[in-house]
Amino acid sequence: MQWKAVTFSYDDGVTQDIRLIELLNQYGLKCTFNLNSELLGKKGILIRENKRIAHYKIHPEDVKFIYDGHEVAAHTLTHPNLTGLDEAEIIRQVEQDRINLSELVGYEVVGMAYPCGGVNNNERVADIIRENTHIRYCRTITDTESFDIQENLYRLNPNVYHIMEFDRLMKMGEQFVELSADKPQIFYIWGHSYEMDYRPDYWNKLEEFFKLISNRKDMVYGTNAEVLQHFHLLSGSRTSMEV
Repeated sequence: MQWKAVTFSYDDGVTQDIRLIELLNQYGLKCTFNLNSELLGKKGILIRENKRIAHYKIHPEDVKFIYDGHEVAAHTLTHPNLTGLDEAEIIRQVEQDRINLSELVGYEVVGMAYPCGGVNNNERVADIIRENTHIRYCRTITDTESFDIQENLYRLNPNVYHIMEFDRLMKMGEQFVELSADKPQIFYIWGHSYEMDYRPDYWNKLEEFFKLISNRKDMVYGTNAEVLQHFHLLSGSRTSMEV
């Protein structure tokens, strides 16, 4: 078995995902995209670093085509902070989003990323999702230095926040490339594709990382669900691709 796996997770389902997917495909990399089904098709503008950044959501009828070959996962219906909601609303936000997205893509959605920054998850929320929905794993925004398998898939921590922590991204990438693994190791990168529009060189920097991490014979490249399934953590679940 290949013991090292690389996976990506990007949130919000924005039109910049199209360019990101083209770049991922060029380097044979796989990603999970976390979408808010009730916000699909909406247009917005964000002010970041004194710039106006487009925050246009993919149209629902385009979801299946655009994300083909990658994984679509839930991000709640409307992007609320789940820690401030009652149990019934947490279940509705998560499970209805999962159902809506499953209908759009034609396979069962099993993953999720918690929406919002700051403290966006806790054990209460994780337990409600585990016990009342068909979600099988949930990504947090809490970075970890460890590549080891995590026991709690409902508070699954990534390793690094892509281009916003570029020096750390490259350092961890080099560490992962050089790692001689005899047990499962996962390098888990997350972010938002619209953030690459903050500065002219961000897309080039991300491609620099893709060149570093791709085409390694000792690595598996998969979506979040595929990588978890590769290490038998999601056995029996149906995903968009076979590992």
